[in-house]
Amino acid sequence: MPSTSVPLSARQTFLAGLALAIAGAVLFSAKAIVAKLIYRYGVDAVTLIAFRMLFALPFFAAVALWKAKGAAPLTNRERAQIVVLGLLGYYLSSFLDFLGLQYISAGLERLILFLTPSFVLLISVFFLRKKISATEWMALGTAYLGTVLVFLHDVRLGGAGVWLGGAFVLGSAVSYASYLLLSGELVQRVGSLRLVAYAMCVSSVACIVQFFLLRPASMLVQPGAVYGLSLFNAVFCTVFPVFLTMEAVSRIGAPTASQAGMIGPVSTLFLGALILGEPVTGIQLAGTALVLAGIYLLTRKRA
Repeated sequence: MPSTSVPLSARQTFLAGLALAIAGAVLFSAKAIVAKLIYRYGVDAVTLIAFRMLFALPFFAAVALWKAKGAAPLTNRERAQIVVLGLLGYYLSSFLDFLGLQYISAGLERLILFLTPSFVLLISVFFLRKKISATEWMALGTAYLGTVLVFLHDVRLGGAGVWLGGAFVLGSAVSYASYLLLSGELVQRVGSLRLVAYAMCVSSVACIVQFFLLRPASMLVQPGAVYGLSLFNAVFCTVFPVFLTMEAVSRIGAPTASQAGMIGPVSTLFLGALILGEPVTGIQLAGTALVLAGIYLLTRKRA
């Protein structure tokens, strides 16, 4: 009994962590589906993201206050860095993402965002002078080929708007990749949960302030379905995925959690077909497979 109880416990921990990572990836990817549903009520991106962060702010503020108790006070430099990270990683990237979703399918949006690890690598290569192997170049090429395949397919069906939407989502992915790189040093000093909570509070305030600067307060009056979908977007597609993924990382490690997150584009593709009626074609499936294969090779290599 003693010889088998430890492996069983370790396996249970791994399976629990894997389930958390998959759940986090699916829920986070579902925000594209929810956004598409909200857009049907005539809500624009500025209003959509304001409602999302308005409902999410109390949760992140509570975590921020909890993690601040007994923690070392932040320096002025760390506060400035957190503000920059909050504006870059969650405000700008989310805003560009929701702008793009007005023009492209949820499946294509998720594929483009899934290239974020490759953008982290490319920024490291061209700006931080990191070396990249032939295997990594092959992985990048495979992933990009899959995205281009789906993108050209959507351009043929959706017209010029797909180019604009794709550019917005591409900017979102680059913005978030920059956030990941810049947060590397700070997360060691502040802690991942504390940093995410602080950055999300900054982002939430920025999104809400942006709304009141650009839109009349009367835009806060929306159909009940918009409030319900926005609450779902905030809690189940924003707050829960953050904490589920962090708990998964603590159980199974970042590389494994990252690979489990590859379910995200697949879930979005089929959720889009099931809920939004978006078509699932052979080209989309082939492109998705190429992206997943490329990112899988990349994450294994970088692990």
